[in-house]
Amino acid sequence: MSARRPRTLGRVVPVAVLLAALAACTHAPRRSEPEESPRPSSAAPAGEEGEVGLASFYARKFHGRRTASGARYDMHAMTCAHPRAPFGARLKVTDLENGRSVVVTVTDRGPFKRGRVVDLSMAAARKLGIVDRGLARVRVEAVED
Repeated sequence: MSARRPRTLGRVVPVAVLLAALAACTHAPRRSEPEESPRPSSAAPAGEEGEVGLASFYARKFHGRRTASGARYDMHAMTCAHPRAPFGARLKVTDLENGRSVVVTVTDRGPFKRGRVVDLSMAAARKLGIVDRGLARVRVEAVED
């Protein structure tokens, strides 16, 4: 008996090498200008109305975990996550349905879902009365110290 080399191996190896070489040559095109952000970089947009959107709140499971600022999340503190406001900034959040307001301190980044403008601590959500609803339409305004 003579030893035969498998035919498929002889064909697969060159094809795999060719595909790897082609994949190494591809890359995303570079952009000459940075994309413009649809939102302003301040804590709240200019104007009297502030930033309007949905507010949610942190689940209990995050209590004690580190936030983006390095602080530990305390569900009993009046804190929030905001995508752009500087850490330590104070924001006034007003529930547009019931008119209640709270002032919170930014300690984290988020929320990361479209349409949401702020994630509140459990304490802030309770004061606004949104724990049972889960989400609330709110206005977010920067508070001057």
